[in-house]
Amino acid sequence: MIFRLALASLAARALTVAMTIIAIALSVALFLGVEKVRTGAKASFADTISGTDLIVGARSGSVQLLLYSVFRIGNATNNLTWKSYQDIAARTEVDWIVPISLGDSHRQFRVMGTTPAFFDHYKYRSGKSLAMRDGAIISDLFDAVIGADVATTLGYNIGDPIVVAHGLASFIKHEDQPFRVSGILEKTGTPVDRTVIVSVQAIEAIHVDWQTGAQRPGNSTPADAIRQMELEPQAITAALVGVKSRLKVFGLQRSINEYTQEPLLAILPGVALQELWQIVGIAETALIGVSIMVVVTALIGMMATIFSSLNERRREMAIFRAMGARPRVVLGLLVLEAVLMAALGAILGLALLYLGLFVGQPLIDSAFGLWLPIEAPTLRELWAMFGVVVSGAIVSMVPALRAYRMSLADGMMVRI
Repeated sequence: MIFRLALASLAARALTVAMTIIAIALSVALFLGVEKVRTGAKASFADTISGTDLIVGARSGSVQLLLYSVFRIGNATNNLTWKSYQDIAARTEVDWIVPISLGDSHRQFRVMGTTPAFFDHYKYRSGKSLAMRDGAIISDLFDAVIGADVATTLGYNIGDPIVVAHGLASFIKHEDQPFRVSGILEKTGTPVDRTVIVSVQAIEAIHVDWQTGAQRPGNSTPADAIRQMELEPQAITAALVGVKSRLKVFGLQRSINEYTQEPLLAILPGVALQELWQIVGIAETALIGVSIMVVVTALIGMMATIFSSLNERRREMAIFRAMGARPRVVLGLLVLEAVLMAALGAILGLALLYLGLFVGQPLIDSAFGLWLPIEAPTLRELWAMFGVVVSGAIVSMVPALRAYRMSLADGMMVRI
């Protein structure tokens, strides 16, 4: 009986009720959307590098090593000698190892020297491999493969020349040894998108005529002559390591950290990523706080709507009372109306979220490299929706209690 009365009452005020439901739906969609983006961003952050068991570099901090080797942020305090790199590569536990050499740049994008094995072993998003959008990987000494953001920002195509600058934000350029774009990578949503990738031998090649950070005057070795040289690097910035058995990871890590030839540090990427997320996770808290405030605002708006309708419904409440309805029935009627509005708003908000995900998922992935999976609502999201319904019932208690206390005479009295 009271349920039918609540539905009839809501139908009688269809426009106002619809606007309230839409406001709740939009706030719920925003809240759940922020939750999806938060978890998606965290997953993408954690999936920046996967399939790599250890990252090795000069001894510093684990977060610092992760930042400059994976995210291309900051600089190494020291380098890893090529001899130490070869010693690690020769260990029986090592399945594969990829060198990384950083230091130069191209128009604010980092230049990374590595080997073709990088394209085979670098994984992201839980094991996804790098893919070419156009062209091919490095085959010539002066070939360069560029990330999607580099190509888009600078408008590069296959065959375009690239002149590398010495160091970061430097006006000193290796103009005598230009590179050629041989390949453009697909968008990954990782720092690879903002990287110019060349061979470690190419890093040595462009520094053949350089000494103490400057080119020796009058020296410019022809490219053909450089190709005939032994261009083994003296040192690299870091190395990515994969082991044959996960059971040997900690033993290898301990051995590298206790390496006697030079001070080295081996870190587990997953552990270091968690440490880094804790540092930048304040943005996560801020997003949750903003979305919660939006939901609270919508619920307060619903309470205000119920309050404003009470004056118009004085006579309706009085008639209910005159027909024998007890005050608690009036209270329950208003609370039930609020619960129905909150529930309909929560369900509509969930539907809007999945509609937005269906439309925006490929666009967000291609533009930002952020993958937002379309999955069934999580237990956390269902609890959030239930919390909205319960909160709707709670905030409706304030106007409901006022209606509960209204006397029969108050409703029948004509106000002028």
